Amino acid sequence: MNHSEKSKFILAKLNELFPAPEIQLNFSDTFTCLVSVMLSAQCTDAVVNVVTDRLFDIAKTPREILDLGEARLKSIIRPCGFFNCKSKHIVGTAKIILEKHNGRVPSTFAELEALPGVGHKTASVIMGQCFDKPAFPVDTHIARLANRWGLEKSNDVRRIEDALKKLFPIDTWKTLHVQLILYGRKFCPAKKHLVENCPICLKFSQNT
Repeated sequence: MNHSEKSKFILAKLNELFPAPEIQLNFSDTFTCLVSVMLSAQCTDAVVNVVTDRLFDIAKTPREILDLGEARLKSIIRPCGFFNCKSKHIVGTAKIILEKHNGRVPSTFAELEALPGVGHKTASVIMGQCFDKPAFPVDTHIARLANRWGLEKSNDVRRIEDALKKLFPIDTWKTLHVQLILYGRKFCPAKKHLVENCPICLKFSQNT
């Protein structure tokens, strides 16, 4: 199968398996989404949701985060790992949003990526999920799938992102991003991956 054939099969299979996918993080607005995504680095969504359930009961706006303080924030987000760095970045981001963006999360890649601890992947999630702008976040799950399926052989997530954007229609990116993550976790994990239990890998193995 060539890349075009693969991409069509992938879309069809993902739409069959995950027809109405939703991002797995809990949030109520753009700022809480940003905080949740920042906390999710090197942490499972399930743990993040437990932590944010507690955090957002206390502080869910930039002003409330600053009033909470870095020390208290650090103690709350400790289960997410890298809590020293994450608390510093979240407080720094809240301060910039208040001082430079009138308390609102900015809606451009440049402004988002200028926030402490906000890289291109995090900015892409916010742009797609919150502002409905064309974006295709590539995390470790999606990078693994792209390599495993031969869509792009690279460790460079930006290169993988560019390749996937060329392969899949722009109006599918927002949904496809979530579908790929869900598929990778359920059928195509990094470890103990079984081709016979992975519909897409099985299909591709039969057409090599």
